Amino acid sequence: MFILSELEHKLRLPPHLLDLPLQDAIKGQLESIFLDKVIAKLGLCISIHGIKSIDGGFVLPVEGAPTYTVVFCMVMFRPYVGEIIAAKLKDSNPKGLQLSLGFFDDIYIPSYALPNPSHSEPDVDPNRVRWVWRYNDMELLVDEESEIRFQVTSVDYPTIPLEQEEGSKPFAPMVVTGSTDSDGLGPLSWWV
Repeated sequence: MFILSELEHKLRLPPHLLDLPLQDAIKGQLESIFLDKVIAKLGLCISIHGIKSIDGGFVLPVEGAPTYTVVFCMVMFRPYVGEIIAAKLKDSNPKGLQLSLGFFDDIYIPSYALPNPSHSEPDVDPNRVRWVWRYNDMELLVDEESEIRFQVTSVDYPTIPLEQEEGSKPFAPMVVTGSTDSDGLGPLSWWV
């Protein structure tokens, strides 16, 4: 789920940071650029693990600030296909479930990937539904309180749209799709 990636970046260090120790100033700038951002095919940037090298410090014409080439390690969130993860229910609708890890909310379980046979029932909130799995003679609910264990089926990095329709949901640069249609998967309360 978490990996360590080595990145290289050319960084212009603003003059107001030159009174700080170089390593601290560069780390602060890298954090402001990368943290909570998704890099396609690498994942979501969580934290700077360490700086390996800092080269340069050249002041380019008309810049007025030094430019450095920095090689650093970044802790990334990038689940792999087949990995089993537990997350909280964020939303439930006729299309399926949306889950959240707290720091990442773009996890979807489509209705066809829920345990078979499953069906939806209307909820108190008209925008939501409750999903129910019928197992033998029992009806097991997917409720808001429980943690849900799922298996990752795909990790996608959609292309950035040039325009978004008004009222559409915000663009997600990384989307994790999962399944709960296997033994031991689904709300943890089902398997106690």
